[in-house]
Amino acid sequence: MSNLLINLAFVPTKPTGHAVYANNLFPALRDRSPILLSPYETPGFRTHRISDKMNPDHGSKGHLRRLLWNEFRLPQLCNQLQGNLLFSPIPEMPLFSRCRSVVTLHDVIPLRFKRRSPLTPYFQHYIPQVLRRAQHVICNSEATARDAVDYYQIPASKLTVIPMAYDRDHFRVLNLPKGNYYLFLGRPDAYKNIGRTIAAFAQLKTTLQLWIAGPYDARYSEHLVQQATELGVGDRVKFLNYVPYSELPKLINSAVALVFPSLWEGFGFPALEAMACGTPVITSDLASLPEVTGDAAILVDPYSVEAIAQAMAVIDRDPSLCAELRQRGLVRSQQFSWEKTGAMTVAVLDRYL
Repeated sequence: MSNLLINLAFVPTKPTGHAVYANNLFPALRDRSPILLSPYETPGFRTHRISDKMNPDHGSKGHLRRLLWNEFRLPQLCNQLQGNLLFSPIPEMPLFSRCRSVVTLHDVIPLRFKRRSPLTPYFQHYIPQVLRRAQHVICNSEATARDAVDYYQIPASKLTVIPMAYDRDHFRVLNLPKGNYYLFLGRPDAYKNIGRTIAAFAQLKTTLQLWIAGPYDARYSEHLVQQATELGVGDRVKFLNYVPYSELPKLINSAVALVFPSLWEGFGFPALEAMACGTPVITSDLASLPEVTGDAAILVDPYSVEAIAQAMAVIDRDPSLCAELRQRGLVRSQQFSWEKTGAMTVAVLDRYL
């Protein structure tokens, strides 16, 4: 007997991004009777319990523990559990074993935006070895697939693009009254472009506020607070810190618009979730974001403060455009589902099981 193993060692207690993908994807793989390598029991699945000290909750130490576990303990588990194939929802796998793997690549942002980061060597040296060793690589967008070819010279024939999705029961129209704020969702990393978003907001003549929802980060957050104050909008820019998953639909539904002019995204969950909630979206004309939004968003040059400001001003003064964007977004979001993502993923995994 051989088994499909799913590596969930990286999933933290407060899921964002990659962990949201993993948590929504593995239920779609139930028919393959996978064994979850996870710190947490999941009803209806076989789970092999592993340490809970290897996820981002434990910072760089957790990251290092997980890489060592991947290399030394995971091959043993593959043998012990009779694993025929390991599926990792992030690009991690044992490099020096016969463990066969399919991995998902989400982005190469630390290479695209060269900045000092503990993750830079990981992306420069570790991930390319993983992608070359894996039987196949799933990419979450055409933009990410192009980066896999351009940055890592992975053959296009080894890549399959499978878009991610959203929880339709969670992110939906709630028919709440609109609040008085534009909303930004995401971490305050430099490439998320919050600085230009604040600068654009400061140019507007509006009574609206700008709410920024994302976990506090000492490297960036204080600078952004200071910027808002210096631009004279400190009293109208609200930093919410991390917002629990359960509260996101209400926050998104009540926003006048999502303003998400990120400089690069492997996929862009916030844009899709906002469309599903019927909230107008302003986002970048770069990377995967046009793939996700199609004609259902206002696309802007994210490097242009004036372009971002003009889009926000149009939202503020044109209710008919907002209504049109709302309808287009609802239609567009229906093209994405975890069932579809899961079925496409199963089709790839079946080729190697």
